[in-house]
Amino acid sequence: VSCLTQRIGEQFPFPYQPYNIQEEFMQALYSALDKGKVGIFESPTGTGKSLSLICGALSWLTDYEERKRQEAAALLQEGEEALSTNAAQSSAVSSSAELDWITDFVQKKAERDLVSKLKEEEMKRKKREERLEMIRNNVQLKYAVKRKSYEEDEAFKLLQLSKEEQVEATGDQEDEELIIAEYESDDESKIKTEKDEDDELVEEHVTKIYYCSRTHSQLAQFVHEVQKSPFSKDISVVTLGSRQNLCINEEVRQLGSIQRINDRCMEMQKNKHEKHHHEEGVKRKRGPAKSVCPYYKASALQQMRDVVLGAVHDIEQLLKLGRETHSCPYYSTRLAIPPAQLVVLPYQMVLHEATRRAAGVQLKGQVLIIDEAHNLSDTLSCIHSAELSGAQLCCAHSQLSQYADRYKSRLKAKNLMYIKQILFVIEGLVRVLGGEHKSGFFVLLGTEMLTINNFLFKAQIDNINLFKVLQRYFEKSMISRKVSVIYLIHTKTTEKVLSASPMMQVEGFFMALTNSNTDGRVVVHKQGSLSESSVKFLLLNPAVHFAQVLEECRAVIIAGGTMQPVSDFKQELLFSAGVGEERITEFSCGHVIPPENILPLVLCSGPSGQELEFTFQNRDTPRMMDETGRILSNICNVVPGGVASGTLTRLANKKKIFQEPKKANQVEQVLNEFSRCIQRCSADCSGLTGALLFSVVGGKMSEGINFSDDLGRCVVMVGMPYPNIKSPELQEKMSYLDKHLPHSQGRSPGQALIENICMKAVNQSIGRAIRHRGDYSSVVLCDRRYSRPATLSKLPTWIKDRTTTHTTFGPAFAALRKVRNITGSAELLGKLYF
Repeated sequence: VSCLTQRIGEQFPFPYQPYNIQEEFMQALYSALDKGKVGIFESPTGTGKSLSLICGALSWLTDYEERKRQEAAALLQEGEEALSTNAAQSSAVSSSAELDWITDFVQKKAERDLVSKLKEEEMKRKKREERLEMIRNNVQLKYAVKRKSYEEDEAFKLLQLSKEEQVEATGDQEDEELIIAEYESDDESKIKTEKDEDDELVEEHVTKIYYCSRTHSQLAQFVHEVQKSPFSKDISVVTLGSRQNLCINEEVRQLGSIQRINDRCMEMQKNKHEKHHHEEGVKRKRGPAKSVCPYYKASALQQMRDVVLGAVHDIEQLLKLGRETHSCPYYSTRLAIPPAQLVVLPYQMVLHEATRRAAGVQLKGQVLIIDEAHNLSDTLSCIHSAELSGAQLCCAHSQLSQYADRYKSRLKAKNLMYIKQILFVIEGLVRVLGGEHKSGFFVLLGTEMLTINNFLFKAQIDNINLFKVLQRYFEKSMISRKVSVIYLIHTKTTEKVLSASPMMQVEGFFMALTNSNTDGRVVVHKQGSLSESSVKFLLLNPAVHFAQVLEECRAVIIAGGTMQPVSDFKQELLFSAGVGEERITEFSCGHVIPPENILPLVLCSGPSGQELEFTFQNRDTPRMMDETGRILSNICNVVPGGVASGTLTRLANKKKIFQEPKKANQVEQVLNEFSRCIQRCSADCSGLTGALLFSVVGGKMSEGINFSDDLGRCVVMVGMPYPNIKSPELQEKMSYLDKHLPHSQGRSPGQALIENICMKAVNQSIGRAIRHRGDYSSVVLCDRRYSRPATLSKLPTWIKDRTTTHTTFGPAFAALRKVRNITGSAELLGKLYF
């Protein structure tokens, strides 16, 4: 009996009575996981998608584990009965059958081995469950609050020592040790732990669900939903992050850039490894003492690992826990991956193979949920693209040359050969940019698009086996980290270059050049000087890197609030990755709001009769700007609260005007002021009726920010946000799709790409306003091109089905007035996108 059959007619555990669409979502999700499907799930923001994912997926995992236990128990019983039966039969065998003793022996051995294996697995499972239960009951962790004072004193001294050594000059001997030595501790698998029975158990990867999303704030929100779910007490969860997010060593954190933090962490681990050798009696070479990280101790890491598995923690709670237990959250969470049932992690850690491998993430036979996946194709392309500036190339060449010159007497001939090959390739890249290893060298302006093979020929590096250089030298010697840790770059762009770690960037670009010739292009930008010029690898076929994920996982769920158009998504990412139609399942649901709570309008002309078509040629003309102002002025008259030219003065008399800031760190301040203004307008009787927020499509406020309730009673979309059709990268992508994907409904895949980029941005922007069942808002699409059937079809179904098109302004204005009368609210708000 399958798990799916058991779930029919049963309610899913849920913190409250779920909406019908949530129950349908969970049932469809459960079925997709049980059948090993690739599921595309669309559920509008505000419909409880996160909780549906959590409760549906964890219900399946619970039932799946129970089914495995039952099947194992049945097999064990069957095996033991077979052994017993065979033993009885063997005693009754006549002498004439003794010739078959070999066959009989082999059969019995296979049965005994199966029974032994089943017993061993059952024993491990029971011990693992007992261990987790002890952790949750805090039986095994009472010693955590009784840490001896001398350990705290030792940690304090080590921290002080680290700070003092940061300003000390180190001798040549110390440099040599650091550069030549291998960074053995970088591999998490080499953390030395006590090899008792329980520790061996937790190294085994249990069946788990990997949940990934785009930003750390989205991951934190998901973890909070897990904490509110009925599974919070019974599920082992671990949240992963970068060193930049999880490091608690203040000396390291203050370095700022992620690459500096990574390099310093590696260096301190190496020092720790050397310290163990010295303690074991190995004579220490002269030189100042090297700093080690006081948070990187096996016993402390194991202790925190246990605490992490015992309860659900977000990133902030992990940082607090790390400081309390004096243990590194970064490495403790990685130790917790094998026994964890739910692993929460950012895109990069699961979609990029090298990062996945380094983090200890194993996808074979596991479930992967990719949330906020509306831009998954772009995300994959971005993760696997690489760019190198002329300044970085010159810097990397200088670093590696100094390294080779200084230590050539100590390096093996084979390693010197690889270094010379790397230098040769870098020199070729510099030549392509028109330079001669001097960052100020003048080059001609221009942009050139090349296939990978043509680029290799042009750079005259086609005779170098980059696969071999990467696998045999970069990965094994970790040369990129060794060089970037030691050498300071004495140029006017020192800080910028250091933050990007030139040798690490070079390694990434080498890796990109190993893609298939048809799957990518190299863009050569010459910007006047070598330092400002660049070479960029552009991935055209993201499916080639997604294919391994799809192949390894038991099931993959691709979820989002707006996944339209699904047909193009399937073609580019799934069919191109070798996934058959029979493995794909789709689910899309409407919104939980009543139909009257959303009013989407397509506005084809303004109050003066001016046709609205904000093309690149006419969108900035005075007549279009004036008409836009008249539209907004009329809307503000009937939408008091928050909506988003002498026109600005008229608008300012009705709404306080805000605009999206240029700097990301100012977004929160603007949003707070916007919100306070709306609250004040609700409380007093001043002339202002709310606020107007001007934002940019695809900007800082068009995604990931909620404008619920009075923060967004009207969303006005001015024009259609098509991408720059003259971009060389976009033209190459269109050309690639036209060549490799089938045409559909009389349009080329390249044309479809342009339309999809535009409408995905529109859908993300207009979806900011409706956030829960009782919410309501108007959506005004100001451009007659929105009325085209092909364009309307790309809107989310729950919006498209309620959209009306108005060729003149009067009926649209009347509809907005009617909505205000229905809601009876004097505090409607809005948001405007350009």
